[in-house]
Formats: sequence, structure tokens, C-alpha cells
Amino acid sequence: MTVFIVCLYLAVLAFGCRLHFLNNRHLKQYGHQIPPEFEGAIDPETLAKSSDYTLAKGQVSLVQSLFDSALTLAFVCGGLMVWYDGWLAGYALQFITAGLVFFLLLSLAKTLIDLPFDLYNHFRIETRFGFNNMSFRLWGADQLKSLLLSSLFFTLLASAAFWLIQTAPENWWLWVWVLMVGFSLLMMVLSPYVIEPLFFKFAPLKVEGLEENIREMMGKAGLSVSKVLQVDASKRSGHSNAYFTGIGKQKRVVLFDTLLEQLSKEEILAVLAHELGHMKKKHILKRMIMMAGIALFYCWLAHTLIGWQGLPMLVGMDEASFYARLVILLFLSGILTFPLTPLFSILSRRDEYEADHFACDLHGNPEDLATALVKMSTENLANLHPHPSYARFYYSHPPVVERVRNLRAQ
Repeated sequence: MTVFIVCLYLAVLAFGCRLHFLNNRHLKQYGHQIPPEFEGAIDPETLAKSSDYTLAKGQVSLVQSLFDSALTLAFVCGGLMVWYDGWLAGYALQFITAGLVFFLLLSLAKTLIDLPFDLYNHFRIETRFGFNNMSFRLWGADQLKSLLLSSLFFTLLASAAFWLIQTAPENWWLWVWVLMVGFSLLMMVLSPYVIEPLFFKFAPLKVEGLEENIREMMGKAGLSVSKVLQVDASKRSGHSNAYFTGIGKQKRVVLFDTLLEQLSKEEILAVLAHELGHMKKKHILKRMIMMAGIALFYCWLAHTLIGWQGLPMLVGMDEASFYARLVILLFLSGILTFPLTPLFSILSRRDEYEADHFACDLHGNPEDLATALVKMSTENLANLHPHPSYARFYYSHPPVVERVRNLRAQ
């Protein structure tokens, strides 16, 4: 059975690599052609730069994926987890303490392994293409803060989860699920006030009249927002974006300062109208409910399978601790849920089209959103020629050329 699972894991990996190579070959073949929707907005030199950026990012991502996959396979099926599980068991730690140490050490190892790739991405690729504005000191500070925050929140959440598992062995799956959902909602409330300010500086909008226009548009959609802010994203990157954060009456509009420099006022309103479409059509709420339902199923399945004697044997182990069994279940779920990737992508792209239509109705001018997408894609060096199969499988947003074409058709 172990051989079969390894072969299945390698088949999933090979399929992903095949899509990656198809995407690269398609880009090399058609990447020099300016789409009609981008004529006059992008020149051949920028288009070539966009193709080079996509290829460079893709190559690093592929190498990292292959490296991580090899380590995962070696750890789970190659005997490393047997040694790690036995080594930790030798300390005879209490249940909660052992669980924290087990996963915190793995998390730290994963962070250290990923550091060289993150360094290369920021200071080689992003710098080469003119996006990186971070000093090494700022990058290091961000890494340290991220590590401390993730360790703190994991310790709090995992301690509570392991306590529930120990206290209610028959129905811990339900209580752990409640804990996870509650923690996710709490983080949505705390993040704008506790976490985001640790990395960015927020300030009132400096574009005259834009905040009033945004509030007027939101009122027209029957929504309200507590604050409209701009963030100093340019301190770290040249990429642009805009987003809503918070829930309920604490919703905030956040605009990257890079976006404010790239787009006109009407184009910014069109982009925000699209984001309002997600809220008004309850895409975010539906996604949260769907993810909560999936999490409930996984918690129940973990409770059902965690005590099965044959579980460790699936990866070549004779015995395994509770924590090692959780790792095995996570490993197997990654294989089994991979075919669902295109389904989630389809649902996400459907929501994006629906939000585009809402934005056109609310804002009143589809061309503003179309030109905003063209400018943002050009500035961010987006891939204008993804392979159709790659896009169908992985893209959460429709390819930008299709979106622009669809908007202008309205």
C-alpha cells in the first residue's frame, strides 16, 4: 500500500509539473503577441519583460515545489517521521506539550527551508524586474515578526485544540471545529488593528474627494465602511492592490499607494465596485460557509480515522503517535483533494465574473474597470498568455484578457 500511495503522490506531482511546462511553452510561443485588448497600452519591450518575469517566477516556484515535495515524501514515507516521532517520545512529555513541540519544530524547519527561496524571490527576481523596494533589514524584520506571530497564534490555538482532544475524546472533532471557526472570525476582527499595523503604516486618503466618492458609492450599494485608508505598500513592493478588511461595522477600505499612483479616480472606484460586488453577492460569506463545512467534514474524518490501526502502515510505519497520525492524514488529504482544485477554481472564477457585472451596474461604466485591469496587469507584469488548461485548473480569477474582453462586450 505504501508503494501505491507514493506512486499516487508522484502522479499528482507529475501532473502539476506537466501543466507548468505546458504553461511555459505556451508563453514562449505566444508571449510576443500583444492581445487586441492591450493594444496601445503595452509595448513589445514591456510584454517581453512580462513574459520573462512570469517564466522566472514560475521556475523558482517549480524548483521550490519539487524540493518541498521531495522532503515531504522523505519525511512521511522515507523513515524520517519514524525517527522524529520516536525521538520526541523519548522525552515523555505531556500530551499538550508534546503536540506543541512536535508541530512547532516542524513549522520552524519549514520556515528555515523556505528562507532561501524567499530571499531569491525578493532580492533577485523582484529586484531584477523593479518590484522589490525592501532592504535586507526590513525583510528580516518582517520574517521575524511573521515567525513570532504565527508561533504565538499556533501555540494558543493548538493548546486549546489538544486540551479539547484530551478532555472530550468522543466528540472532540465538533469542539475543535467550533474552536477553529471562532478563531478565524476573531482573527478577521483583530487583524486590521493588531497584525496589519505591525507591517504597514495606514493613513487617510490623500486623493482629494476620493473618500467621499467611495462612501457615496458604498451607500448606493447599501453598504457602509468605518474607514477609508491608504497604506505605504511601496515601501516593500511596486505591486499594486486594493482590498476590504474587517467584518460587520468595522469594515475598512485599504488602497495601496502604488495603486493610487497608477489609476485614475474613476478607475479606482470601478475596482472597488468590483470588490463591493463580492460583498453584496455574499461571495465571501458563501466561501466562509463552504470552508467551514469542509473543515467540519475533515474534523469528523480525522476523529474517525485517527485511531485506525492500519493508518501508520499506509506510509510504512508500524506505530505512530497521535501527532504523527495527524501528519499522515494531512499528507493523504493533499493527494485526495488535488482533483478538486479545478472545481474550486471554477467557482472562484464564476464569482469574479459576477462581481465584474455588479461593478458595471453600480459604477455605470465598464470601460473604467477594463482600463484599470489593463493598467494593473501591465504595471504588475501579469501573464497575458496563460495556457488554457493551466488557467482552468489553477486560476482563481479569469485570465485578464478574457475579463477585459468580457467587460468591453458589455
